[in-house]
Amino acid sequence: MPPTRRSPLRIDARRFERIVQQELTRLPPAFAELLDNVFVVVEETPSAEDLEVVGMGADEGDDLLGLYHGVSLDQRGSDYAGALPDRVVLYRRSILLACDDERDVRQEIRDTLVHELGHHFGLGDDDMPY
Repeated sequence: MPPTRRSPLRIDARRFERIVQQELTRLPPAFAELLDNVFVVVEETPSAEDLEVVGMGADEGDDLLGLYHGVSLDQRGSDYAGALPDRVVLYRRSILLACDDERDVRQEIRDTLVHELGHHFGLGDDDMPY
């Protein structure tokens, strides 16, 4: 019998977004200054397209905490112009499922932000600082 998933921690969308904003302001200033034209958004769950991008099936959606959409800084050439802003998406339900309390949520949001923003800077999964 497969293990049952627990219910997600209860933090409403508005509160969750406030926590995301607070964690964004806690990024080191030198890091934050390099995030020109990058939007951070919160979505409830990943779309089928997002799961496909990372090679996950629909049954694995709760395991995807965030995703970077864009062209990393190291891939931009002199002809890079007029592109839509890059986006970092945080998946609220997935993060809440992974956490036991609000302190855990804050840490997971921060870790996921750093990870996804690392992709913006051109880091691969194996190159992340944690």
